[in-house]
Amino acid sequence: MSIKSFASKIFAKSVRKKIDKWAQDPFQTQQKVFENLISEAAQTEFGKDHDFASISKIEDFQQKVPIRDYEQLKPYVEKMVAGEENILWPGKPLYYAKTSGTTSGAKYIPLTKESMPHHIEAARNAILCYIAETGNSKFVDGKMIFLQGSPELDEKNGVKLGRLSGIVAHYVPGYLQKNRMPSWETNCIADWEEKVDAIVEETKGENMSVISGIPSWVQMYFEKLIEKTGQKVGDLFPNFDLFIYGGVNYEPYRAKFENLIGRKVPSIELYPASEGFFAFQDKQQEKGMLLQLNSGIFYEFVDASEFFDENPKRLQLHEVEKGVNYVMIISSNAGLWAYDLGDTIQFTCLKPFRVIVSGRIKHYISAFGEHVIGKEVEQAMQEALRETGARISEFTVAPQINPQESELPYHEWFVDFEEEPDDLNKFAEIIDKSLQQQNSYYFDLIEGNILQRLKITRVRQNAFQDYMKSVGKLGGQNKLPRLSNDRKIADALQVIK
Repeated sequence: MSIKSFASKIFAKSVRKKIDKWAQDPFQTQQKVFENLISEAAQTEFGKDHDFASISKIEDFQQKVPIRDYEQLKPYVEKMVAGEENILWPGKPLYYAKTSGTTSGAKYIPLTKESMPHHIEAARNAILCYIAETGNSKFVDGKMIFLQGSPELDEKNGVKLGRLSGIVAHYVPGYLQKNRMPSWETNCIADWEEKVDAIVEETKGENMSVISGIPSWVQMYFEKLIEKTGQKVGDLFPNFDLFIYGGVNYEPYRAKFENLIGRKVPSIELYPASEGFFAFQDKQQEKGMLLQLNSGIFYEFVDASEFFDENPKRLQLHEVEKGVNYVMIISSNAGLWAYDLGDTIQFTCLKPFRVIVSGRIKHYISAFGEHVIGKEVEQAMQEALRETGARISEFTVAPQINPQESELPYHEWFVDFEEEPDDLNKFAEIIDKSLQQQNSYYFDLIEGNILQRLKITRVRQNAFQDYMKSVGKLGGQNKLPRLSNDRKIADALQVIK
């Protein structure tokens, strides 16, 4: 065992104890975070506009500060981007994480000197919790790759900006610099396909032990490795011992990855976003990720079924229940206040608080009142893959409202199969049955002959990658929506296929 490996075990136990301390006292932890946020921001423009000086309890905050999404917060953000100080948080941000907005073009999410360290610590702590639980630390001696956006940053009025993953690349600790791949020059390549090709060349002969990224883009890297070397990833990298991922549910990819790797590899799930690092998988045998309650973020939750009501009830941690679909609302030391992320989550455990990401509040199908969400389609797909032995590369779902002739409407599932099932009709039946069991609205529509059973549409290999490339979202942190309430993606896929 190397000195680095030995030291990591000692450090991991120390960090695990600190995490357990705040996780076992969640309500007091969140109360302290809330009080600190209000105190620190009281003299900002936002704090004065919303009378932070008179806020003494959470109920006051909920009365004075309405839920906002980026569009509604944008007037304040624009002042910050223009160079003004003390707008949403004291001083100026350290960075802006630039993301693609659906309605407002580019979005500029502030990262402050108070919020930035938590992005780094949470990712580190996820690995340390894994070491503390399993005792496996040998991977720290191998090479590690993090598939991410370019670390090259632009600047606006004295504040640097770029993709979150590119910003984080500047914070890789010194003790990992020699292990880190790819090279800085390769990481700066803008074209994703060219970048992946360069990463393959750099890594194919290395002792890779940790690989991290969004599954769909890691899959592309694995496929190119196999194409280049003719070897399974697990044979090429015999010490590959940990896969770290986030951004999408891994389960639909798991069978495909095990085939590409040639064996099972332990994994850690993360829940990072430009707005904050919210959760990570802290236990291998527990479902869900530990909600980060001590990271400068105060959480509220709104039942997704009530979210679009005029005054939806904002719940605190002590009011949530397991298995309910909630929209997560955050206030943070990055200067986001009662901010609607757009994510929906479900609690899998309340002692400690663990969550799964169930989808996006705007990514759903309810063309007929069925309210189908991402978690439901992913679980249905997972069941079909498990029962049939099929493997897929990617899929998305859209409603078909105007079918040909006198057909009933239906849900259309676009699937890129790695290995097709022997009986595609049976595959569709399994998915449809699972959806009916999970979603009573969908069941009623099928039973009432309002909808017919879903249909599977095969797409050619790499059609989804080509679609993402066509809309300028190939690689990096970009993710294909699992489902849509319109035919925009479906129509584009019809052309591509």
